[in-house]
Parts: sequence; structure tokens; C-alpha cells
Amino acid sequence: MHLSRYLKTYSSPERPGRILLVATRRCAVLELSESLWQRLTDGGELSDQERETFARLGVLVPDRDAEREEMRETFDKLNSKSRRFKVTVTLTLECNLACPYCYEEPFRGRFVMNAATADLLVQRMTERMTEELDVTVDFYGGEALLRLDLLHEIASRLRDAADRRGVGFAFNMFSNGVLLTRSLVEELLPLGLSAVRLTIDGPPDIHDTQRPFVSGKGSFATIMANLVEVHNLVAIDLGGNYTRDNYRRFPELLDMMIAAGIEPARLKEVSFSPVMPRADGSVSGDRSSVCACTAEPWAIEAAVYLRGEVIKRGFPVAKIKPNACMIEFANDLVVGYDGGLYKCPVFMGQEDLKVGTLAKGINDYRQSHNLDVWKNDECLECAYLPLCFGGCRFFRKLQTGAIDGVDCRRTMLDASLETFVRQDLAADSRKS
Repeated sequence: MHLSRYLKTYSSPERPGRILLVATRRCAVLELSESLWQRLTDGGELSDQERETFARLGVLVPDRDAEREEMRETFDKLNSKSRRFKVTVTLTLECNLACPYCYEEPFRGRFVMNAATADLLVQRMTERMTEELDVTVDFYGGEALLRLDLLHEIASRLRDAADRRGVGFAFNMFSNGVLLTRSLVEELLPLGLSAVRLTIDGPPDIHDTQRPFVSGKGSFATIMANLVEVHNLVAIDLGGNYTRDNYRRFPELLDMMIAAGIEPARLKEVSFSPVMPRADGSVSGDRSSVCACTAEPWAIEAAVYLRGEVIKRGFPVAKIKPNACMIEFANDLVVGYDGGLYKCPVFMGQEDLKVGTLAKGINDYRQSHNLDVWKNDECLECAYLPLCFGGCRFFRKLQTGAIDGVDCRRTMLDASLETFVRQDLAADSRKS
């Protein structure tokens, strides 16, 4: 047996003679004695139990060349075995908020999915169900709830189709939260509503500046009141968008939520993200306050700080896990309001990155999206590959104007992974 190349180790100053070992392919975290680690690196004697445990967790592998080849084939295998189809459906590009940083600004307008496109969508999803695939729909906008009638019709028809074929169906919603009342959630739950992705950009003065109504009035109070009413009824995945200048104030939002009666443990996940440039690369205001590269020091500092503050207050966060761009997954698609097909929401409106239509099907997008971009020696030898797989294609396009290389996450992970691991260990110890 040989050591995997996908390992990271960190010393334990608080526990001399011990180290933390992270097997990134399995996202396993182990604490070992330095002597045991030395035996591992030197190929020393191990007990049968030790050898079995390290092999199961991806620390030891039978053949390093075979391991590398398995990594190259990761998505070929996952896609061939997948029994689910996930589609993000853009019901409308209309919105009742006027966020100045909205990345859809370059192609937004009064665009709504028509009945013929909705019929074709249901037909295509039903065909997938006939192939015995479970179907998940993420309703998206603009603001998806501005077309509640269409959402209701599509979900009802797909719910019935799934029941007739004995497969699974569920749907999620991306919503700004303005229309997310308790009565609405109660209406949608029987149709398969599973979770809602909701956005609040920090405390009221920040949020109301960054996410005002079209009229200019602040939206914070309306959204917070709705969150209080629905958080114990449906899974809420809470996000928020910060800048370099305001991220340190986002914990104020967490404290306000608790004071309002929101139980941290009832939420599905809380994760804040930096404001990014719009789809065409433009920004609103100071370019240095937004994040156009994962290696930006302030963005790394913000991610570490905010994750820690979220955990400190008992809210759930995303665990460390293998991560890849959705373009790698053959059964993940975005459907535009007009039936155009894309591999990521940020590519909507870019004709050169459209991968087909509901009417004509999916084109070969291997070259246009550079699917094999991470299959090079540097990436395949990198311990972070399972957490990255080439990073975000949108960020790469922002930097160079084309998807012509990887969005390397090494700098970001060098600066953050150890802290993330220790945050999770500390949180787990408090629970036990």
C-alpha cells in the first residue's frame, strides 16, 4: 500500500506530538501521533486494523498511478451511475428588487417563460422520469415567485408524472423572500417543495442599500418577518452577499435572527458569499470591493471570519466535501425562460455558452466549456484537486475572457482549509 497524493497535514501546537491529517478525496479528518504518521510516510509496519482504516479513508491506496487515473475518470463514473436529473428552471427574469450588483443585469428584462416552453419542459422532464430518473427542479429567476401560477402548474404536473412512474420528484426555490409567506409555503409543500435558498445581505442598513425594492424602499423588514414565519416549516438555505467594506458587520444579522426567535439549528445552512462582477464583467461602484478572484486576500479572510461567526452562534454551515463546477455533471442543466439550455446560471444570456434548447436537445459542450481543463499534471498531482476540480469557469472567464485554464484554488485553500477543519472539529466537540 502507498500514501495517497491527496493528503494535507497540519501540526497540533495545542497537542504536542499529534498531527491533523486530511484525506481530501474522502474529506476524512484524522488525528494521529507523529510516530504513526512517520510509520505511514516511511512505509513502516502497520497493524491489519490500521491498514484497513487508512485504506477505507483514502490515506493509503494500492497503486498511486491507478489512483491518479481514477481521479481523471471521476465524473465519467459518477455520470454513468447517476439516477437523478437536476434542472434549474428560470421562470422569469423579472424581479421586485433592484439590487445594484445583480449579475443578471446585462440580460435582465420583462422576460417570462411562456406556456409552450413550460409544456416542453414538463415533457422533457417526464421523459427523464420514464428513464427511471428521479427529478429535482430548482425554480429560479429573477424572482421565481412572481410567476407562482407557472411554478404551481409545472410542479403539479411533474408531481403527478413522478407518482405515475414510481420515481422521485422534489423542487427547491431561489427566492429573495419578499413573497415567501407561511401560507404560500404551506400551499407548496404538498407539491414537493423541499428547500428555499433565501438571501439577506447583512443588517438592515446594508441590506436595504444592496437589495431595495424597485421603488427604492428597503426590503429587510418584509423578508425578516417572512423568515421568522417559515423557518420552522421548510428547510432554509440562507445566503447573503458582502463586500470588502461591510463583511465584518454580517454577524449583526445572525444576532438579529436569534433575537427575532429564529432557531439556528432549524436552518439547513448559512453561507455568505462575496459580491461578484456581473455576467459581463462589469461592477456597480468600487471594483476593489467585489471579488473577481478566489485568491483575493480580503475574500479569503472574510470567508474564514464569517464561517467562524456562523458556527459560533450555532447555525449550520457547509461541511468540507468534494466540490466541482456543475458543468461536470451531465444530468445538471439550466433552462432559460425561452427554453435555452446552459450549464450554469451565470452563463445565461451568453450565446456562445448555450448548450442547446428544450426543442432540439443538448449539444456537445466539451470544447466550449473545456471540460478536461483540470486533467493536467499539475492539477492531478495537487492534494486539493478533490476540493476544486478546476474551480469556477466563470471566474476564469472574468480573468482572461475565455474558459482557457483553471481557476486555481491553491492559494485560497492554503490559507483557509486548516482553519475550516479546526472550526468543524471545535463545533463537533461542543455538541458531544
